[in-house]
Amino acid sequence: MQGSTRLRLIAGLVVLIVIVLALLLTPSILRRGQETATITTPTTTTYETMRTETQETTVPAQPIKLKVITRHPGEIQVAAREEFLKSDIAKRFNIVDIEFYSVDPIAWISAIKRRGDFDVAWGGGPTLFDTLYINNLLAPLEGKLVSEALAQIPDSLAGSPMKRIDGDGRVYWVAASIASFGFTVNYDVISKYKLPVPGKWSDLGSPKLGKPLVLELKPMVSIADPTRSTSHTRMYEIILQAYGWELGWVNLTLMAANSLIEGGSTEARDNVITGRVAVAITIDFFGYTAMQANPATEYIIPEGETIINGDPIALLVTSRNPEASKAFIAWVLTEGQKIWFRREINRLPSNPKAFELPEGRERADLKKVFDNIVNVKGLEFNDERAIRIERAMQIYFKATLVDLDGLLKEVWRKLLSLYFAGKITDVKLLEYSRRLGQPLQYRDPVTGNIVEFTESDAERITKAILENPALEDQFIREWRRAAESRYRSILGELARIG
Repeated sequence: MQGSTRLRLIAGLVVLIVIVLALLLTPSILRRGQETATITTPTTTTYETMRTETQETTVPAQPIKLKVITRHPGEIQVAAREEFLKSDIAKRFNIVDIEFYSVDPIAWISAIKRRGDFDVAWGGGPTLFDTLYINNLLAPLEGKLVSEALAQIPDSLAGSPMKRIDGDGRVYWVAASIASFGFTVNYDVISKYKLPVPGKWSDLGSPKLGKPLVLELKPMVSIADPTRSTSHTRMYEIILQAYGWELGWVNLTLMAANSLIEGGSTEARDNVITGRVAVAITIDFFGYTAMQANPATEYIIPEGETIINGDPIALLVTSRNPEASKAFIAWVLTEGQKIWFRREINRLPSNPKAFELPEGRERADLKKVFDNIVNVKGLEFNDERAIRIERAMQIYFKATLVDLDGLLKEVWRKLLSLYFAGKITDVKLLEYSRRLGQPLQYRDPVTGNIVEFTESDAERITKAILENPALEDQFIREWRRAAESRYRSILGELARIG
């Protein structure tokens, strides 16, 4: 009897303990339930052709605001923000806003390191993104959602890489759109001045295009400072590889002499739309936009002298929201491809299936361009070679052609006026043109030696500047000094002729 009483007491105590524990734990459980909720939803990012598989996703407790550093203009930023925030992916990852930061390419590395909280880098060309990759600022794109999106983008198009893949197969950037490079002409201006329609890069530095500069002080070509434009940087790199280092610099110099040099690519394009110039070098979608704005314009691809570029998007190592950032990237590569079809944007998607979207079906004009461009006869372009010389090329161009624009044009106008007057032969014109543009000999600010600006020298300088950015101004001063000396020497010789 006593034993059974003892057992009943023990059982009662156990029940009491269980009740107390349940009461203590219930608020904690309720609180956790309020913070997060696990839901199962399909990860379909668009229609049947661009579908990903169903997976479980945990909605973050706090709303997320993504920070994107970009080279894209305002119309792309507005379209992406507007469309993405309406998407299921944004809701699933509790992304409530996107902040875009437009930064000059020269300042990207310092801006990313200084801010320390950028999530995504988007737009600016593969060379800029490879620079980020080299500086260990990109994180691999891993995970089911983004991997399914990556699978829809070709590894290459028309011989050009659409992804940066390391030796272990990890993707560090992927093309969100594609582009070619050429020039946009204004036929009204060409007709007015009786100018030839250019077909090659070298035509942009021709004496015929320089005639209005001599007669009316009107440049007929529009280009941009490469330190302010990634697309124009890429076009100058194309010219250097298409014509070779020495002849490439001659062509760049003569083109600059014929040109109105602007701070950015948008301004350069606008000059051909408004008829201020006859030709502007442009990335293709700027050409398509020009054609819509002014039917007298046309975008021309220099056959055998262009490349197909993938314009990247990537996850930054500084991201505080990597999963949400990868979800945004996945959206850009799939459903978000529809923004390229907006009339004010006019870009080509990197995902071929984008033309199956309702917005894509309405752009038969861009589908035709896409089909032609992926089969275009392009230049065998070495991207790694371009990276190795890029910074030196940009600042050499600025020091010798942008900063000394007025003096260069004075020499060019004098040379052409003598040529048009019959005082200089074709042979002499070619000789002076080569002297004007061939790579300089200059005093190396590091060693004090006189050296020539060869391609290998440009590689050396790019590497040195990466290690010590303070050297940049020193090289610019020496190049500017050497270029000014050359220009004035040639100008003096021409003055003695007549």
